[in-house]
Amino acid sequence: MSDNTQENDNETLISHLEALRETLLKCFISIGIILPFAFFISPKALDFLIKILIGNNNITLNFFSPVEVFILQIKLALVIDILVCFPYIAKNLWDFILPALYDNERKFIKSIVLYSSTLFILGVIFCIFTILPLIINFGMSFSNGNIQAVFGISNVINLSLWLSVVFGLMFQTPLVVHSLIKSGIVDYKTVADKRRYVVAILLICAAILTPPDIVSQVMLFIPTYLLFELGLLFSKR
Repeated sequence: MSDNTQENDNETLISHLEALRETLLKCFISIGIILPFAFFISPKALDFLIKILIGNNNITLNFFSPVEVFILQIKLALVIDILVCFPYIAKNLWDFILPALYDNERKFIKSIVLYSSTLFILGVIFCIFTILPLIINFGMSFSNGNIQAVFGISNVINLSLWLSVVFGLMFQTPLVVHSLIKSGIVDYKTVADKRRYVVAILLICAAILTPPDIVSQVMLFIPTYLLFELGLLFSKR
């Protein structure tokens, strides 16, 4: 390799690193700009989330340290910040990757990013508005004259945030199945014939990703398996 070629390669690498640095800097700056606004609305967002979770149940959430609620508001503000900044972050990352891709790769990644984001949002919405109220109602069903439920706000909100992320990720199942089959990594018949292994894998994932109770595990497994079948159906067509 000549000295000129090596020098050009070094300059190309440095330019790529500089572009990456600028891209990441823009992403972090956007997060920093939105964070104060996210923290400002986080108390109202926390109240809204609690109303959805509690529903018509006569529940009072308790906190057990002076800064417990404040820390929860910070966590929620960070989540809101990232969600609001996600389109801008995705655009900057996309602009950085775009020049190195072929046209067919650009179209494929565009569709993957769009569908993946949509499925993640649907998973979070499904969890918050359907699954979490069911879990709260299930817990309340054990209350009677001698047993009263006392819920800590940190436990409830942390569980809500964690399960929301888990459901958002597990809702990627049809996209993963469809991509694997359409890319030729596996064929449709192989996946269709190995359903029992898929069931076992999904049950293991549900047991690992959810709290150690059968209700959360079943509520994660059932929609995930249905989404797997949906991805299989789209791949067949």
